[in-house]
Amino acid sequence: MTVQPADGLSPAAEFPDPSHDQWQTLVEGVLRKSGKEVSGSAAEEALSTTLEDGLTTRPLYTAQDESPDTGFPGFAPFTRGSRAEGNAAGGWDVRQRHTLTDPARLNEAVLGDLENGVTSLWLTVGGPVGVPVDGLARTLEGVYLDLAPIALDAPADLDAAATELLRLYEERGVAKGEARGTLGADPLGHEARTGVEADLTAAVRWARVCDAEYPGLRAVVVDALPYHEAGGSAGEELGLSLATGVAYLRALTGAGMSVEAACGQLEFRYAATADQFLTIAKLRAARRLWARVAEASGAPAAGAQRQHAVSSPVMMTRRDPWVNMLRTTLATLGAGVGGADSVTVLPFDHALGLPDAFARRIARNTSTILMEESHLARVIDPAGGSWYVERLTDELASAAWAFFQETERAGGLPAALRSGTVAERLAATWAARSAKLARRKEPITGVSEFPQPGERPVEREPAPDAYAGAPGGLPRVRRDEAFEALRARSDAHLAATGSRPKVFVAALGPAAAHTARVSFAVNLFGAGGIEAVHDPVSVEADTAAGALTASGATVAVLCSSDALYAERAEQVAGALKSAGAALVFLAGRPGEYAGVDAHVFAGCDAVAVLTSVLDRMGVA
Repeated sequence: MTVQPADGLSPAAEFPDPSHDQWQTLVEGVLRKSGKEVSGSAAEEALSTTLEDGLTTRPLYTAQDESPDTGFPGFAPFTRGSRAEGNAAGGWDVRQRHTLTDPARLNEAVLGDLENGVTSLWLTVGGPVGVPVDGLARTLEGVYLDLAPIALDAPADLDAAATELLRLYEERGVAKGEARGTLGADPLGHEARTGVEADLTAAVRWARVCDAEYPGLRAVVVDALPYHEAGGSAGEELGLSLATGVAYLRALTGAGMSVEAACGQLEFRYAATADQFLTIAKLRAARRLWARVAEASGAPAAGAQRQHAVSSPVMMTRRDPWVNMLRTTLATLGAGVGGADSVTVLPFDHALGLPDAFARRIARNTSTILMEESHLARVIDPAGGSWYVERLTDELASAAWAFFQETERAGGLPAALRSGTVAERLAATWAARSAKLARRKEPITGVSEFPQPGERPVEREPAPDAYAGAPGGLPRVRRDEAFEALRARSDAHLAATGSRPKVFVAALGPAAAHTARVSFAVNLFGAGGIEAVHDPVSVEADTAAGALTASGATVAVLCSSDALYAERAEQVAGALKSAGAALVFLAGRPGEYAGVDAHVFAGCDAVAVLTSVLDRMGVA
């Protein structure tokens, strides 16, 4: 903790305060050395980053970057937290997700989690992929239901699952006032997933039951994950969650509930990604936006949003899945700093199937380390006052509110879903992001960057999929999907032939001249599961043909400096062609060299290049 000296002496008192213009001048000088002649605000813009939703993050934020008054934690507009004490009293609720269908196995996993740091359970119940409703009692055997909140996910059997849970509370002597958790009713989220038109009748009925008899239970979930998993941006996720919440408010108040009571029945679920600052801003903006909805509905005091954050399934990779541990750690950090009430960390092998015990242990310990060892929960709104976070929160809230209003003008969320408006908007956003992923402008560590083509895929027991074979609904996307398809082709080729597709790296000149572009080429082709053969270290026109033949490759890539390309590229390319090279690439910006078929360079469409190479190699 920083303490101001008692005499008021400031350590920086003798140093002049630099101005923003002085900083810009220094930036201009640095950019000039890199070949960019820009001045004034253009220098700052050159270092800015464009995000989705029309947002831009600048390299520097100061006290002059104004944002609306955020108030205090526990008070409207709740930007700084829905509760005055935040998570400082006991940390956030560590909510583990379980999708096992066998009650005995599920009970063993549940008890193990609760004994080792998990504080609430998220259970898939009923339908073809959940634990059977009549197996819920066995699943929760030995669980203290007055201490462990239960969150149900039972879209196909809501009535049966909710009835059974309430029966268990009564059977085990849990007072109605002590029951906590959520029944998980989310008919609009189910429609978004499946295309089956939502019926809100059951959700309304259970909300009235909980409001009247179970003050610690919430009946309805506003799940924004379907929109995130369909490729939506943070602003679109927020805007559609508002539209969903408003649709539920209309249904609940239409059934006679007050606005205050209706708001008290909602829990909001958001995705937390490895972009920790965007996650922090998203959760803070979500509370501010919902407070505005409650205020406009005539119940400003009811605007404290209950939030459940889930580490993003979209960011999870199937290749090098161990990196997912780092991604989920950043996501959990963002969720905790952003003020989520409950946090679910998906296991690192989530994308591969059912997680094993080790993966579940790492997932729950992620929250424990951040709370107990990093003391993340001991500060209420640790991001509060950050000029960058406050400005990002404000700009994201504005973008989300605009999309919410657009959805309302389309007739509200149900109408927007059924007309295809939502699907079209999310598809456009995902198409733009897919282009960035393909060009590696948004790198995926272990997949599009620093891949390991020779790694053995991690295998897991297949996980049940509640939405497989659904007649419609929004798609579910992953960042790695385009590269995963390429790697799958490589794996099939390995299984069929005993070797992976190969590319010969023809390096020219000394290591100092070619190392950077060799590393680039090895990374690029490795992202498609293509093994790079760099032997010998460098070649000349008279040795290239023999080296290509020895490598067993039919595709080659030249790697060196621009100066050496001018001297030797055409001769070496000709030698490679004469030895049977079907394709010769050159690593570097396009230029005219006889014998060179194409160029690969930073920012090229890696997916298109790798697809064409595998096609040319005959890899099915």
